Amino acid sequence: MTIQAFINGRVLAGTEPETGFAVLVEDGRILDVVRDNDPNVAKARRHELNGALLLPGFIDIQVNGGGDVLFNDTPTPEGVRRIAAAHARYGTTGLLPTLISDDLAVMRSAVAAVDAAIEQQVPGILGIHLEGPFLSTQRRGVHDAAKIRAIDVDGAAVAGSLRRGRTLLTLAPECVEAALIRQLVARGVIVAAGHTAASYAQVRAGLDAGIRGFTHLFNAMTPLTSREPGAVGAALDDAATWCGLIVDGHHVHPATLRTAIRAKAPGRMILVTDAMPPVGGDSPGFRLGEQTAVCRDGACLTPDGTLAGSCLDMASAVRNSMTMLGLSLGEAVRMASAYPAAFLGLEATHGRIAPGYRADLVVADDALTVKQTWIGGIPVYSGSTDARE
Repeated sequence: MTIQAFINGRVLAGTEPETGFAVLVEDGRILDVVRDNDPNVAKARRHELNGALLLPGFIDIQVNGGGDVLFNDTPTPEGVRRIAAAHARYGTTGLLPTLISDDLAVMRSAVAAVDAAIEQQVPGILGIHLEGPFLSTQRRGVHDAAKIRAIDVDGAAVAGSLRRGRTLLTLAPECVEAALIRQLVARGVIVAAGHTAASYAQVRAGLDAGIRGFTHLFNAMTPLTSREPGAVGAALDDAATWCGLIVDGHHVHPATLRTAIRAKAPGRMILVTDAMPPVGGDSPGFRLGEQTAVCRDGACLTPDGTLAGSCLDMASAVRNSMTMLGLSLGEAVRMASAYPAAFLGLEATHGRIAPGYRADLVVADDALTVKQTWIGGIPVYSGSTDARE
């Protein structure tokens, strides 16, 4: 195939963006990152960036919906495709469609939809996130209490049934025996703690059994207190796990997030959106089970004021991490690319601009407005941009 060269941009291939480099792409992979005067650049099909940022594509492990589609309501390959296309507008090149607690029949449909989408090579689909239903009713948040259930043989079988891609399962560790967590992990399921009323000791037992991360840290879990560290304390104390953060100014106070980032081991904080249908869609409202939620002033709320996911997109999450948390562009982008790739076990192929990695790329301006999104070396979104061939 023809070699493509992304030229005259500010490339985030190291710690922070640098000028004077070109990115060579061939057959969906990054061939090399070279100086812009390298002879191979002149031979390639060139994409002129005119000083724009060239970033590794964003990876979102918690996407409930987008483009006016809620995954629970449309657990089909076409629903998955529409959600992925909506988020590509904001630089997301890899995602896990996320199913909120539901019946086993809906879970089976969701797993089949993601499996089919991956088989059909729908751009950006990396697997599925089953957020429940094996959760604590005490910390269920907006999840329907009628859908929450104890895990059994059938539930465990569904959770481990995806044939292609990654499966992330959020559960409450106090509600699932450690032996069963070990069995899920042995089947390749990535297990995260969330929507949990567990004590520190109960979470610690889950970590010892193989829990790998924490779903939307601070939200819907036991807090860190002086004599009972809770789930939050266990998350910050453990150096090996990853934590998802919703940086929208509504779910967690920025000062709390800054403190948590300083406390956690480096490279273990992941930006997530917890996005709902309004992201990339036309309507601010959507149905969530028997409730109607509305995206208003940057927050998705039910009539009683309960947060119902978010209307956050990944480019905004990166931007907020800089403006609200004081992070550098490079670190904020790594929290949206390299770190989630590592959490999913994809660190050798995704999340970086480096030779051998998938050519999942984002062209953005200084305000982090996404101009172009490329998945596997193919453009999947192009908005208003100065970048040209």
